[in-house]
Amino acid sequence: MEKKIIGRREKISIPEFGLNLVWAKVDTGAYTSSIHAENIKVVEEDGKRILTFQVLMPGLRGYTGEVLRYENFREKSVKNSFGQAEIRYLIEIGFKFAGEEYTAEFTLSDRSSMRNSILLGRKILFKRFLVDVSGYNLAKIYRQKKAVK
Repeated sequence: MEKKIIGRREKISIPEFGLNLVWAKVDTGAYTSSIHAENIKVVEEDGKRILTFQVLMPGLRGYTGEVLRYENFREKSVKNSFGQAEIRYLIEIGFKFAGEEYTAEFTLSDRSSMRNSILLGRKILFKRFLVDVSGYNLAKIYRQKKAVK
């Protein structure tokens, strides 16, 4: 399989969150992908644990304020950007990127101090993409090729 060349920042769409072509940082140093989430809570309803949260930050393009609910989630220990281990919630998300659809695990984290609200880690990149750190939005060409077909 030929690998697609992508840049250090790319646009992805997450239909189930209502997000269309929002910026994501490509991070080969991070194993798992991550998305900014706020008001993260686990509530119990009818004996089931439900994870609720909001994605992105108010004021950002794509922010809806909608409270999302997931029954299928788990907790994972990850090292944050400072090298400290912390427990984060992990969910599986379908997203569109570089003219294809993928499913990946994303951790929910506070990325409010980061430049990008979404981070694509090497688990989704592995054997699919080559990263050209001198460019960004290079995956646009694959979206356009798919649209022309």
